Amino acid sequence: MTTVIKRFNGIIQELNIPGASQGPLAGLKFLAKDLFDVKGEVTGIGNPTFAQTHAPAIKHAQAVEALLAAGATLVGKACTDEFAFSVDGINVHFGAPENPQYPDRIPGGSSSGSGSAVAAGLVDLALGTDTGGSIRVPASYCGCYGFRPSHGRVSLEGVAPLAPLMDAVGWMAKTASLLERCGAVLLNEKPKEKCPRKLLVAVDSFDDASQELHPALEKAVNALSKRFVDVEEVRLERFGWGSLAALYKVFQARQAWGIYGAWLKENNPHMCPAIKERFEFTSTVTENDWQTAKESRDKVVGDMAELLAGDAILCMPTTVNLPPMIDASEADLLKNRIQNMNHTALAPLSTVPEVCVPVAVTDKTTTGLSLLASHGNDMMLLGFVAS
Repeated sequence: MTTVIKRFNGIIQELNIPGASQGPLAGLKFLAKDLFDVKGEVTGIGNPTFAQTHAPAIKHAQAVEALLAAGATLVGKACTDEFAFSVDGINVHFGAPENPQYPDRIPGGSSSGSGSAVAAGLVDLALGTDTGGSIRVPASYCGCYGFRPSHGRVSLEGVAPLAPLMDAVGWMAKTASLLERCGAVLLNEKPKEKCPRKLLVAVDSFDDASQELHPALEKAVNALSKRFVDVEEVRLERFGWGSLAALYKVFQARQAWGIYGAWLKENNPHMCPAIKERFEFTSTVTENDWQTAKESRDKVVGDMAELLAGDAILCMPTTVNLPPMIDASEADLLKNRIQNMNHTALAPLSTVPEVCVPVAVTDKTTTGLSLLASHGNDMMLLGFVAS
């Protein structure tokens, strides 16, 4: 029997918490993913059992507080995949947020409600988190701008963790200029006038993209290349990293089990079978596995720092396929997850910022083109995209 998945607008709780009367974001509306503390509300991280076993937050998450202080109004909580441990955008308790440009396909997760609501024009901005692609995938699938900052640049205070060595607070917006304005607030840094000096095109990453996306991506890269005097094609496989998806899986797993393992054993919550299976894997990662993964991750950090030195930007597809159908099999979703993770794991493993830019596939649909810069060059990257 086919399971019917409920579709909805991605907002699981409506709120009305006004921001300051004046500020750079005055008059704008935003959502916060259900991983962010909101004073007086329970942070449920997408799972009803977790919500039932935790008390309401005593104060706002620091990122929520920053947007309120800048004048934006918090109008609701956005759906997340449980524990932020998926990039599909299907929550077995709430349903799947709508994909405004691909109605019969998944929205992507885990910041699914954030991406859906921004792309549909329900809010101006949405806060999300990104550990392995949770902002960039729904931005690519739903058709909006999404930003994952350098690791550690935006406070995670008041945000439910998954893998703290890779977790990042990020945001989504319908326009690049608004993405930059939000960045100036959350990064506490003025827009930068300096421009990147070199464009690096990760040709082997584009080889991974499906034929349906190739024309759109090629056209976008050609247009982007005209903005640079220095353009170089690179092959990331030369670094010998192997499968970034496999490395990410182990590096994330040890952290996730350390945070949620005891609670899961005590409460045995009803949850998405695929996410439950991932948690079962996290319990099997040994100390030796963890140490080996850390060494491999350190190599990725060093290699990317060298590659992106001198204000270079690396471009690659954000996601490699059209979004899977909403009723896709678990096997197809897993295959798509691994294919994407070999791209989306690069930024979190190397700690660098990445922005997803929508590029036209048809006159009504887009896919994501990602731009990555060196650690700390967040505002340069946002300023370049906004320009």
